[in-house]
Amino acid sequence: MFKAFARAKINLSLDILGKRPDGFHQVEMVMQSVRLYDLLEFTPLPEDISLIVPGGEVSAGPDNLAYRAADLLRSHAGIKCGVQIKLTKSIPVEAGLGGGSADAAVTLIMLNEIWGTHIPLSGLMLLGEKLGSDIPFCLLGGTALARGRGELLEVLHPCPHLGLVLVKPPFGVSTATVYRAYNPELVLKKPVISAVIEAINKNNVTGIAANVCNVLEPVTTKMYPVIADIKERLLEAGALGALMSGSGPTVIGIAPSLEEAYKIAGRYHNCGEKVLVTETLNPA
Repeated sequence: MFKAFARAKINLSLDILGKRPDGFHQVEMVMQSVRLYDLLEFTPLPEDISLIVPGGEVSAGPDNLAYRAADLLRSHAGIKCGVQIKLTKSIPVEAGLGGGSADAAVTLIMLNEIWGTHIPLSGLMLLGEKLGSDIPFCLLGGTALARGRGELLEVLHPCPHLGLVLVKPPFGVSTATVYRAYNPELVLKKPVISAVIEAINKNNVTGIAANVCNVLEPVTTKMYPVIADIKERLLEAGALGALMSGSGPTVIGIAPSLEEAYKIAGRYHNCGEKVLVTETLNPA
């Protein structure tokens, strides 16, 4: 049996530049890995793909992204090897934290090794792109500028260490639904992504917090006004800055250290949300 951890991601900035001819949105965003993981355990089998999800929080069927990643890799490589995957979820589901994409990315990495398919990272990223726009970043990890549908990645200077308070309300949000509802007229503030990158380059935590912005936030907030309340409560608790991650509904409070993030979480006025404290994670 082989074990691996799938890292969640957050968006420090997310802009939409327009609609593409293929129907997807043209995005520009700063993405960051965080120290919040799902655990995946892989046991080789002669033929079949099997997925076990304790607790049943997500589907264990062929629609699961980890299952689809295993099936895609096997088909691409033209092999008949099988695997049993046990997926233990810790990353909240439908939360804007890329849990499913992270699971798929780790599945591609681990089975590429276990099955001996010897596909380079660039090839795995092309495979991952077929399954979801966040999967290439989850394969890469660290700090990156994402363009296109999210698959065109530029490695950035590693983000300075940030403590993070993640507040997830007791409901999930469909990414597809949020993007379909996106209306540029709802956007009152556009991200200045160059300012976020400059702050990262200068290791300026205050500068990062001052410039975080997500144009999908007004869309999801219109559906679920509690998101604005959560953001306000995080700022009242002492977060340097706050924004919704991805399509939501998780809201991120930024702190200068993990210790300070725990203090903010302790001061946060919880109204039934799930509160997690974590930190940014960069490659060694």
